[in-house]
Formats: sequence, C-alpha cells, structure tokens
Amino acid sequence: MSSSLPIETHPLQPFLPTNARILFLGSFPPPKARWSMDFFYPNFINDFWRIMGLLFYADRLHFVVEGEKRFDREAIIAFSEREGLAFYDTARRVRRLKGNASDAFLEVVEPTDLTALLAEVPHCHRIVTTGGKASDVLMAALGVAKLPPIGTCVFCPAATHHLGHDLEFWRMPSSSRAYPLALEKKADFYRRLFEA
Repeated sequence: MSSSLPIETHPLQPFLPTNARILFLGSFPPPKARWSMDFFYPNFINDFWRIMGLLFYADRLHFVVEGEKRFDREAIIAFSEREGLAFYDTARRVRRLKGNASDAFLEVVEPTDLTALLAEVPHCHRIVTTGGKASDVLMAALGVAKLPPIGTCVFCPAATHHLGHDLEFWRMPSSSRAYPLALEKKADFYRRLFEA
C-alpha cells in the first residue's frame, strides 16, 4: 500500500533567474545516489544538458567535465542565467512506488504551487514540460483538455487558469535515456522551442 511508503520532499530550491523567460518543469529528481551534481537534471545518463550543449554550442559534451562522469554545475548555472532559463519540477512531495526515478511509479503527494513559482519570474510566459508526469500535472493546472503533441505548444490565456498571466505550454520529449528517441532527434524538438 502506497501510504506506508516514505514521502520525499524536493531536495532543490527552484532556480529562478530574474530574467527568466522559459520555465522547465520535470516531474521530480531521481534518487540522490544517481546525481552527478546538485542541480536540475543531475543524472549523468539523462541527456538534458547534452541537448542544450548540442543546440547552443554544437557540442553534446559542452557541459560534461572532461574525463569525469559529471556535468559542470557552474557552467550550467552561468548558461541558464544568461539565457533566462528557470528550473523546477511539478511535484514538491512524492512517493516512489518502486524506489526508482520512473514517472510511471511516482505518486505526486503535493504538486508544486505554480502560481507562487511564476510570481517570482514575471517575464516568463513559456512553460516547458520534459516528461509525461510533468505534462499531465501541468495540463490539469492549466485546464488544458488535450496534451499538445510533442515539440509543440498550446496557448493558455490568463482567463482560463489561475497562474497569473497568459502562458504557452510547450511539451518536449523526455530527456531520459528511457525515452526511445535518439539524442539528435530530441534536440530537434527542443530547437523548436528556442526558435519560436
């Protein structure tokens, strides 16, 4: 029974640069044992930072520390601040039903207060989900009836939800290796977000 499983509280504070124009929302960080750094998308086998390296620097290894199985946290933070990228997750507290990082076995006990989060980044009008669970949670929060196809967005006027202002909800493919799509093809979807 899930109620007997421990509840985890999000281990990171939201990363909200004052110039943030895009907010990336995943579901919840993997167990700490899988982290290669103390920041979002910390699992070394997750391809989020390789996708960013490919898109912005034409180098999938741009954010990888040479000779080590970890990402360069300081370079990632500087890049994110410069580009106006904010990060958090759609769940603040969860239960891991199978003890792993899979969205399929993640029970959201307390969703993130997205209204409070967006109040901290007033210039942000674009929210991006990077996985299935995050997309489902955001869809419910925005009152969206149908998920946008991967790599596209749906416009959500302020009058249709309670998050404070007009928003674009972009749905991206998961950057997890478990999502069966080549890195370059995932990057093509993410490129649409930055070129729109």
